[in-house]
Amino acid sequence: MCGIVGYIGKRDVAPLLLEGLQRLEYRGYDSAGIAIHASGKAGGLKTAKAKGRVRELESRLPKRFAGTTGIAHTRWATHGAPNDENAHPHMDAEGKVAVVHNGIIDNAAELRAKLTADGVEFASETDTEVLAHLIGRSQAEKLEEKVRDALRHIEGTYGIAVLHSDFADRIVVARNGSPVVLGIGEKEMFVSSDVAALVSHTRQVVTLDDGEMATLKADDYRTYTTEGSRTTSSPETVEYAAESYDMGAHDTYMHKEISEQADAVDRALRGRIDDRFSTVHLGGLNLDAREARGVRRVKILGCGTSYHAGQIGAQMIEELARIPSDAEPASEFRYRNPVVDPDTLYVAVSQSGETYDVLAAVQELKRKGARVLGLVNVVGSAIARETDGGIYVHAGPEVCVVSTKCFTNMVVSFALLALHLGRIRDLSVADGKRIIDGLRRLPAQITEILEGEAEIKKLAELYADAKSMMFIGRVRGYPVAREASLKLKEVSYIHAEAYPASELKHGPLALIEPAMPTVAIVPDDDLLEKNRAALEEIKARSGRILAVAHAVQQKADHTIVVPKNEPELDPILMGIPLQLLAYHTALSLGRDIDKPRNLAKSVTVE
Repeated sequence: MCGIVGYIGKRDVAPLLLEGLQRLEYRGYDSAGIAIHASGKAGGLKTAKAKGRVRELESRLPKRFAGTTGIAHTRWATHGAPNDENAHPHMDAEGKVAVVHNGIIDNAAELRAKLTADGVEFASETDTEVLAHLIGRSQAEKLEEKVRDALRHIEGTYGIAVLHSDFADRIVVARNGSPVVLGIGEKEMFVSSDVAALVSHTRQVVTLDDGEMATLKADDYRTYTTEGSRTTSSPETVEYAAESYDMGAHDTYMHKEISEQADAVDRALRGRIDDRFSTVHLGGLNLDAREARGVRRVKILGCGTSYHAGQIGAQMIEELARIPSDAEPASEFRYRNPVVDPDTLYVAVSQSGETYDVLAAVQELKRKGARVLGLVNVVGSAIARETDGGIYVHAGPEVCVVSTKCFTNMVVSFALLALHLGRIRDLSVADGKRIIDGLRRLPAQITEILEGEAEIKKLAELYADAKSMMFIGRVRGYPVAREASLKLKEVSYIHAEAYPASELKHGPLALIEPAMPTVAIVPDDDLLEKNRAALEEIKARSGRILAVAHAVQQKADHTIVVPKNEPELDPILMGIPLQLLAYHTALSLGRDIDKPRNLAKSVTVE
């Protein structure tokens, strides 16, 4: 959720750190700060902090703020209000230690009370400051040992970077549940919570595992466990260059990423289709045909948009592979003491591959002996490393907080998994070919939908005065309605509620009135007449209707017509115009589209 950047080398560090923070602004934050080993005779650590955006921090940097080693942070408030005092980095009592931290220290209150009793005076309300004081009070000789001593007292999640004025030649970092990535340069080293801050300087990275630490010096790095044992971590090459993280000719990242979906889907399909046997190659599953045939149930776990993609995926798997399947929020699953069945295949879904609730569910499932696949966008992420196999969705870097192209590619990836499992089981060659043909049509059909953006913009402006909106759909259309409702809430702040169209009579119909528009998902499938009946019920109560359908709906006030694909794949296309609807609604209301209030891109805390 927060962002960490660090550098050690020969270059002036402050501009590098500010650039890195700017590349992490998409993650969501409310304050920023920087600490450097100051050059010159005075030496020591210097810090600057500011509530608000990175530009506010930049404006507060002293004129003399030179150094070649430093750490910086963007904070998303958990403990304490967003203000200058609570912004990172946090210092120890003597001003010798500076710490930036992502995550939450669960026992911070207990540790704070003990430190206060020992005479420590706190300058902030944060949990992170506890860590700075623990490091500062350690009697160990080396910085690595001081950090290790402090971490022994910590319960919770952390990704940290530490400076110490007595150890100007190094940065010490550690990870437990929150990403830490090292960037390997030429006589310079970088660290960040996200490769987005690194790729303009190096594409050689090392991703730390949970329970792992690292020491960075200008010409070297070493990794080791929190117990001190050396580990072997070889650099990997980042797939995408710095240009992939730029906005290009678009006004927002959200618009850029919506417009990239045809190419993203093509990338997800590339090299995976097997025309000879009307199936797909998914070698990363590490699941042979005998094991696949032994699967009796599929359980999909995700949060937010990933959960909605999982709902569509579960329906696809049931329809094509005839395996009972369902999706559940990972945040609920891990707390309800679920029965873990050895014949169940679990699929963990996350854009970042670091979503804490999903990762914790994976770890619990693995502890109980379950087979878990990952469906993630970020290569080398925690979920990708901890699962038995999986599918990379290949959406490319997604910078906007609200997910668009990654949602689409997740659903496409589920279609590939459903086809793969179906062809191993009882799906016919003819049906396999039908789905493959449908998948190949998707990029051109997505382009066709995007070409109608001007009309969708007019509709968005027409409905932007609504205080609340209802989204409805049946079976395949219901998860689409849920995701569209979430998108509108996230980016425009208009209250929206999604409901199965079949449930209107069981309560939601009481809300229908002219001031409460309804967005209806109406595919041309075997439930078409049932959906039209729901439109009749809404119109009878003077409700306004915007339909997303394969043909103009007479009972709707307006219809967004989308091209028809195979019934199982139609949800992929029906969601895309609703992304544009949310985007242009937010635009007309003057919202901060790429950084919605109170939200963060990668949720690495509970």
